Amino acid sequence: MTTTGSPLTSTDKPRRGRPRGAPEASEARQKLIRAGLEHLTEKGYSAVGVDELLKAAGVPKGSFYHHFKSKADFGLTLVTAYNDYFVELLDRAFLDEARAPLDRLRVFTDAAAEGMARHGFRRGCLVGNLGQEMGALPDDFRAALTGVLEGWQTRTTRLLREAQAQGQIGPDLDPEALAETFWIGWEGAVLRAKLELRPEPLHRFAATFFCLIENRSPTITQKAERTQP
Repeated sequence: MTTTGSPLTSTDKPRRGRPRGAPEASEARQKLIRAGLEHLTEKGYSAVGVDELLKAAGVPKGSFYHHFKSKADFGLTLVTAYNDYFVELLDRAFLDEARAPLDRLRVFTDAAAEGMARHGFRRGCLVGNLGQEMGALPDDFRAALTGVLEGWQTRTTRLLREAQAQGQIGPDLDPEALAETFWIGWEGAVLRAKLELRPEPLHRFAATFFCLIENRSPTITQKAERTQP
């Protein structure tokens, strides 16, 4: 985060415990994170080197290793930063009580498709991209990525439970399983949209998902029938 204000004069004193270089150091870190998010959502982790990130961010090499122990540490920081951004996007749509619950989910899918379109469908989901590369990543990424997806699913589960309470989906459907199914399918649709450079996979998946749950068609997302012992 950058700071604003007048430069120090000869009579000014820096605040105790805050070195003069702190604002600049923080700015360099944010530049690296922004560059990392842009490059990794487009090219992936393995295809992007530290030198490329430094050039894109416009910061010296020492800045990278001052803020991050390694490229892997940087990658995990990006996962956190991307999740913070994405959760804000989800909450903006999901917590809008002026709309019916399923309409809020539609707002999210439309906004996400528009976001991909702004970048020519060349940038995908960082979590999905890293998941595709899991075989080449340290094991720490597995828990981090799984935790992010579970967090998104939890928010979606709450939304679908609200939709169920309002009669938008049938009482026989399991909101938790629906939420998991949504994210499995949505991440695949994002990958396909990036591959084909077009929005149709996103629109097709969203339309199919809503059709299935609103028409209460039998799917694997229905609650398993309990058998009596």
